[in-house]
Amino acid sequence: MLCHVTLLVPDYEAGLAFFVDGLGWSCEDNIDEGRKRWVTVRPPGGGPSLVLAVPGNAAQRAALGAQTGDRVALFLETDAFEQTMARITEVGGTLLEIPRDEAYGRVVKWRDPWGNRWDLIARRA
Repeated sequence: MLCHVTLLVPDYEAGLAFFVDGLGWSCEDNIDEGRKRWVTVRPPGGGPSLVLAVPGNAAQRAALGAQTGDRVALFLETDAFEQTMARITEVGGTLLEIPRDEAYGRVVKWRDPWGNRWDLIARRA
């Protein structure tokens, strides 16, 4: 079972502000380990959590916002497409296209405040 996926953020507070305060995700862990923190957030409805990680070297800093090149890195599924899309833009995300209908459901590409690409998906019934 996949339980965590690492996402680089410029600092822990910015990551928590966007995901927890902004999007309403739960903070599962926020543990100070001295040289770093173990911070995990999980979207409503469950699924794998994101480990929010602060870059620790030049290579990681260079990958901030582009961990998968210019491809969609993460896929967020919702039952409230319009509301979730509006909330994403209200808290600092950027829509990259107009929503479109695909065989699997309604989808829109968006970018988080650090540049990572996401798909927001509402599956067809």
